[in-house]
Amino acid sequence: MKRLSTGVLAALIAVSCGLTAVAAPTVSQSQGNTGQAVVAQAPNAPAANFGSPPSGQIPILFNDHHVYSKPDVLKQGRVLSALVRGGTVLIPLRSMFEQMGATVSYNASTKTVTVTKPGATVKVTVGKPEVVINGESRPLDVPPMIYQGNVLVPIRVISEGMGAYVQWVPSQRVVVVRYLPPTPPPTAPPATAPPTTAPTIAPTPTPAPVATPYNDIFIAGDYIFSPKVYNEFSPGNTGKSGSYAVRGAIEFSALNLPWMLEGSYEQFQYPHNCAGAGDPACNVTVIGGAGQTAVPAFTARDQDFDGRLGLRVANPRIYVGVGYLYRTGNYGYPKETAFGYGAEKLPDLNQNFSLYGSVWYYPNAKGTFTDPSGVNYTLGYNILKYQIGGTIAFGNSPVFLDLGFMGASGNNKTNAPIGFSEAGPYVGLGIKF
Repeated sequence: MKRLSTGVLAALIAVSCGLTAVAAPTVSQSQGNTGQAVVAQAPNAPAANFGSPPSGQIPILFNDHHVYSKPDVLKQGRVLSALVRGGTVLIPLRSMFEQMGATVSYNASTKTVTVTKPGATVKVTVGKPEVVINGESRPLDVPPMIYQGNVLVPIRVISEGMGAYVQWVPSQRVVVVRYLPPTPPPTAPPATAPPTTAPTIAPTPTPAPVATPYNDIFIAGDYIFSPKVYNEFSPGNTGKSGSYAVRGAIEFSALNLPWMLEGSYEQFQYPHNCAGAGDPACNVTVIGGAGQTAVPAFTARDQDFDGRLGLRVANPRIYVGVGYLYRTGNYGYPKETAFGYGAEKLPDLNQNFSLYGSVWYYPNAKGTFTDPSGVNYTLGYNILKYQIGGTIAFGNSPVFLDLGFMGASGNNKTNAPIGFSEAGPYVGLGIKF
């Protein structure tokens, strides 16, 4: 990124107009003790055309360095810090003011943010189109808002509250903020002493950025292509349609620990093929393994839902945890339930491309079955579920492409006719929040 100097900034953003119209001022500096920028308008100066910033997220360059509102939020190698809504640039209040050495406090009950530094006090309230600077109330065209857990304010707040230069640079697609802290005037030498050169005062170092952790929150729906199924009804038949999966997950903190909560629903649909009475393909081993019975051709469906709670053990987003499985079908078998355990890598939806995967094991998925003679059987399987996939982002859109391969297999635990397996590739769309 090309360095921009305060002495050659072409203009100040007309923040009170929401960046929709910008004049071409002549900039002179009066730093003194206030750190305020004094702007004189050149007579008959033509209007400068800085362009209209796009909607979405854009980076901020603060004193020639990126502002880290969220250090791990990267898009195409750039740190994203500003949000453009309706032609107005909004910036993360805490990260910008702390870059300037101010102290930021937030009152959750009133949703009021108070910013203090020597010589300036700024107060804003989320949803209220007003900023109070040193006790003086001034209107805002756009009220402060909360976006992904951060309080955002129009850039007018930092320019008027802290005396910073703010400029939108359309050729670079970046918002440039320049701020120099006030410096004390040089001490006059004693009358009898010869003139001396005032020492150079080093600029105040930029405070370290405050890290705000990024959490995945998403839901995805996928179509499973031609899954292959092996069980007592299917010797490897291929499902043609009706197989799909839906899942969603959220990362959160509790008890000072990182957790994830996930839900997954899957349906595998496939044919039981046979020609009718007398066709050996119609014969199916019964529950308990005591003989076979003829089952006419039909379309079978296996459905399961499992909920998962995991604790993060490594970065990025690697969890171990426990799960609960509920499995059923449309061919008269009992519903099976089980607790299990497993490991999961969630997608990194703050990146353009990411990989994910999971392995979950349910050692005793079982249900009770009563045959026509009134005898009760316990039907049980050891079930392993697995998935591996990837996500591809569509620019700054919350929608992403989801694709991969998933499946499940079950071994006979108790009275199962035979084991089963079902698997296939999938593709779909997801939305991150």
